[in-house]
Amino acid sequence: MADPRFYSVHGPFTLADLAIVSAARLSPGADEALRLMDVAPLHTAGPGEISFLDNRRYTEAFAASRAAACVVSPDMVTRAPAGMALLISDRPYKAYALIAGAFYPEAGTEYTGDPAHPIDASAIIGEGSRIGPGVAIGPRAEIGRRCRIAANVVIGPSARIGDDCLIGPAASLTHCLIGNRVVIEGGARIGQEGFGFATGEEAFVKVPQLGRVIVGDDVGIGANTTIDRGSGPDTVIGQGSMIDNLVQIAHNVELGRGCIIAAQVGISGSTKLDEYVVIGGQAGFAGHLRIGRHARIAAKSGVMRDIPAGATYGGFPAMSIREWHRQTVALSRLTDGKRKSDDS
Repeated sequence: MADPRFYSVHGPFTLADLAIVSAARLSPGADEALRLMDVAPLHTAGPGEISFLDNRRYTEAFAASRAAACVVSPDMVTRAPAGMALLISDRPYKAYALIAGAFYPEAGTEYTGDPAHPIDASAIIGEGSRIGPGVAIGPRAEIGRRCRIAANVVIGPSARIGDDCLIGPAASLTHCLIGNRVVIEGGARIGQEGFGFATGEEAFVKVPQLGRVIVGDDVGIGANTTIDRGSGPDTVIGQGSMIDNLVQIAHNVELGRGCIIAAQVGISGSTKLDEYVVIGGQAGFAGHLRIGRHARIAAKSGVMRDIPAGATYGGFPAMSIREWHRQTVALSRLTDGKRKSDDS
């Protein structure tokens, strides 16, 4: 269920209603009159909620899910747990996008502020906090004690900021819960929509982004870094993590405690970093990966698969650092040999 502080749910809808919305077909024996109240991820969905499966990595989560209904492709029907109603679609992600859009038609609406009342009367500002010129603070937002909010910051409705935080100039924070002693440098963007689209031969269908950004205590976020809110699950930045400038963290990414991410890193959606991972500048990560505790990634690496705990990887595609160095040496010898042959 999406956080009601940030999102308003419509419905309920029957399973038959959602079949029409999504152009999916009901599985044999499914109850057309089943009332569904919300969408939810596979691992959290329960009675009255509908989810979807579009990636085989989550087959086990699907088989164990308590969702009342799920959107699946035809080849996954036999993997469904007993009692789960199914909507069958050749494009389950697109079907889910249409269903989520029915439940949350205003999910993409962003806060624009009120020029007449830039700081909403319902906002709570803690004792000792200082608010700079041009700051906009939305309804029901909460700012803790002794915070410093620099000029032209935008804080969206219901966003929550802990004690002793520093928010740099022109940063924007929406759909987020920020811990204590967090530093967010100027121009950072926290909680904007994730990059979620169902693709096909016709026009793309936007997938509503219904999660939040959760930032732990003592985190540093660099200038012009962007952290997308989750699509259903939350995007999570673990306590004590340090993120440099110009980093892109996509929806549903989870960082464990104490991670260090250098400038211009890009982490694709649903990738999870365990504790104390270190990433060099300009490294890029594919989506849905798991990076183990204390792993280290060299600068400019392209990470395309899971990395075990304690490992050091580098190169493109990223591999064990020793293997990468061996390949680099071998290539250097080959090119040196060719150069000498050409010179002779």
